[in-house]
Amino acid sequence: MREQPSSRQVSTKQMRIAALAKQMPGTALRSLSHHIDLFWMREAFRRTRKDGAVGVDRQTANGFAADLEGNLQTLLEQAKSGRYRAPPVRRVHIPKGRGKTRPIGVPTFADKVLQRVAVMALQPVFEEDFCDFSYGFRPGRSAHDALEALWRATMDVGGGWVLDVDVQSFFDSLDRSVCRNLLRQRVCDGVLVRLIGKWLNAGVLEGGVVRRQLSGTPQGGVISPLLANVYLHFVLDEWWVRDVLPRLRGSAQLIRYADDFVIVFERQDDAARVQAVLTKRFAKYALQLHPDKTRLVDFGRPRRGGKRPGTFVFLGFTHYWGHSRKGRPTVKRKTAKDRLNKAIQRIDAFCRQSRHEPVPTQASMLRKKLKGHYQYYGITGNGRAVRRFLHAAQRCWYRWLCKRSQRAFLSWAAFKALLSRHPLPEPVMARSIYRAAKQLELSLV
Repeated sequence: MREQPSSRQVSTKQMRIAALAKQMPGTALRSLSHHIDLFWMREAFRRTRKDGAVGVDRQTANGFAADLEGNLQTLLEQAKSGRYRAPPVRRVHIPKGRGKTRPIGVPTFADKVLQRVAVMALQPVFEEDFCDFSYGFRPGRSAHDALEALWRATMDVGGGWVLDVDVQSFFDSLDRSVCRNLLRQRVCDGVLVRLIGKWLNAGVLEGGVVRRQLSGTPQGGVISPLLANVYLHFVLDEWWVRDVLPRLRGSAQLIRYADDFVIVFERQDDAARVQAVLTKRFAKYALQLHPDKTRLVDFGRPRRGGKRPGTFVFLGFTHYWGHSRKGRPTVKRKTAKDRLNKAIQRIDAFCRQSRHEPVPTQASMLRKKLKGHYQYYGITGNGRAVRRFLHAAQRCWYRWLCKRSQRAFLSWAAFKALLSRHPLPEPVMARSIYRAAKQLELSLV
């Protein structure tokens, strides 16, 4: 596909920003917004998701695009002049499990574009500073990269001791003044700092009432993950490299994905010392570790007749000790029980809501949902859980097809015949180490 002119121009400017940030480590850059022009705005619009929920003004992506050039020019002028007023985000609640919900903020589409504009300017600066063990919401990095790094870390030390950390209500507890001060250590551009301040103080619309909170950043906008990474880079990552690692007696590795992180230690005494001081470190920045969910796990390699090693969950996978195809002890991953149950519940809800749709339409949507599940959870060693998800999806579909009407009972044999006409995809290990090894072998032939 031919590269857009706006993409080329923005990429060139971002490389200049990155080069400047690399030449001036630890220095606050004062002039970034002069790079932002109409080409930059067009590229931000192109990168903004078009099918997301609408904000408080109910404007869709198509509505914004009806006068694209005019809207982008207005946004640009308002942002640079300081006249832009960040609208409150519309708060919605999504199920979290066990009767709990997670609040998500939905910005207006124009706000989404302008947040993307800011992220495109700030990201090249902080990418020069962020540590290699940080994986969340960064270009060229994924949750699977974090999982691979964790697998290698545990295998290198024979399991060791794993500090499984849960930051309590991170996005709601983030101290805004601290966040702005940390941000200014690297970026002092008035336009960008002012915009971020407006987004942090915009408030949320819930139940027809706008509420303005004193702490936290609403989840949902693209600026929030970047601010989270900046916050935790200074609070955790730099502190870990500068103050903690040099004082440890054994090896240790930190793996962080946004506010979700684990630390793998070779020695128990190192792990206990870090666990004790980590609570004080986070409290200094108005953050709390969950007292029940933060725990130290004895994850040592299993020994005959010895204590069975513990397990822990990271990024939706339960990590445990098992055996490879050759019978050797190895760290394995399977879909976490609560994640699998939630995924099945979502499939069941879809089948219930769409049971009166034509069967080909239902099958098409189910195929997309299954492929999306395989794409994330289809990793080496997780075949049993992925196949269980397929069987559960088939059972949900069958159950709700039987309830299309009182007289529409469908025998299992008839459903099997339906599946032959509208097959659901078989499980695929999208991240298979065996397939990767075979491809490498073939490439060397």
